[in-house]
Amino acid sequence: MKTKTTKIIFWSGAIFMSLWFGASGFFELTKNPVVWDITRQLGYPPHFIYILGVFKLSGILVLLLPNRLLRLKEWVFAGMFFDIIFAFFSKIVVLGFPATIDAIVAFTVLSVTYLMFRKLYTPRLSFN
Repeated sequence: MKTKTTKIIFWSGAIFMSLWFGASGFFELTKNPVVWDITRQLGYPPHFIYILGVFKLSGILVLLLPNRLLRLKEWVFAGMFFDIIFAFFSKIVVLGFPATIDAIVAFTVLSVTYLMFRKLYTPRLSFN
């Protein structure tokens, strides 16, 4: 795969995930009833929802900075993976499998985006 193709896939995924997590973070911080009702139904306390919102918005700022804070981007990807995994299992237990489709889509897009990130930046991430 050419570098140009890798960059297009990476940035498409990064923008998609930033929109996804940005909307979610914004709705968590503005106490949108749809997001809050589902998150409360899953058993998460209100203070945790606010923390998620702050971290999601902070993470997308780091993710969208080109060629900077690469090590911190690794942490952002990890945070997004954990968020999606916890959402998946919380939804499957409380709401059932059909409610997990969004988590499956997000996990797939994030996985491809992370693979493209590693392909683009692995030499610059080494400790040597």
